[in-house]
Amino acid sequence: MRSPSNPAVAARAEDGAKTVPHAGRLDAVGYLIALGGIVRRELLRFFHQKERFFSAMVRPLVWLFIFAAGFRNTLGTSITPPYETYVLYEAYVVPGLAVMIQLFNGMQSSLSMVYDREVGSMKVLLTSPYPRWSLLLAKLVAGVSVSIVQAYAFLAIAWFWETGIPPLGYLAALPAFLASGLMLGAIGLFLSSLVRQLENFASVMNFVIFPMFFASSALYPLWQVRASSEWLYLICQANPFTHAVELVRFALYGRFEPVACAVVVGIGLLFFTLAAIAYDPGRGIMARRGGPAGEAA
Repeated sequence: MRSPSNPAVAARAEDGAKTVPHAGRLDAVGYLIALGGIVRRELLRFFHQKERFFSAMVRPLVWLFIFAAGFRNTLGTSITPPYETYVLYEAYVVPGLAVMIQLFNGMQSSLSMVYDREVGSMKVLLTSPYPRWSLLLAKLVAGVSVSIVQAYAFLAIAWFWETGIPPLGYLAALPAFLASGLMLGAIGLFLSSLVRQLENFASVMNFVIFPMFFASSALYPLWQVRASSEWLYLICQANPFTHAVELVRFALYGRFEPVACAVVVGIGLLFFTLAAIAYDPGRGIMARRGGPAGEAA
């Protein structure tokens, strides 16, 4: 480009270049804008897809209204923390079913991540100047926001079933839902980094979702599991989904479970770190595949 012939114009241009901030500068405002944009996009997509909401409600409501009614007298729960009295089976399964919604939503959000990084919006975002971990965190927060809306919608319906949850418990459970949603979403993010094709993700979900859900305290107390099989009890204790359920269960009744909280937070940080490394184009799984498009190197 030809330089201005007028020295005064050239001097003003040089002074202006010094005062204009660098176009690639990343600050806190930029991170918040990126986070807000990704969360807003995910929420809008959720509210525009009404069938997604109803499909998320079908599974827990079937368990609550059909299975719980049939197992009421067979699988009643004795007085165990956080319960102070004998509770019916439908009251016991409500926390586990609410966290089950987060489990399925976390895996579904990861399913969309497999698609988005190939041909969707994340393919463009992953090439932006923002670090991968911030984009993955924004995607994770967006998915958790949707899962919390779904979980509280289910709790609102379950309230008419007289589950006995105190009113303050719904507010106290919000941090527990946030922590459990972040952990389950981080696990899903890491799994999405291992899958190259969308068709293979369904099998991964079957090998992850159902074992995590059924080998946990979501549907039956662990003391009953231990009475039947010590090995299955140990598997349930090692299952992070069990600790997510217990964290939410205690929080709904105004109590704090420190062991469950430590496990949920620790597993969430671990899998998010693994996901960030896997999506790192310089050293992770994406690097060995040739970038976000999943092409072989």
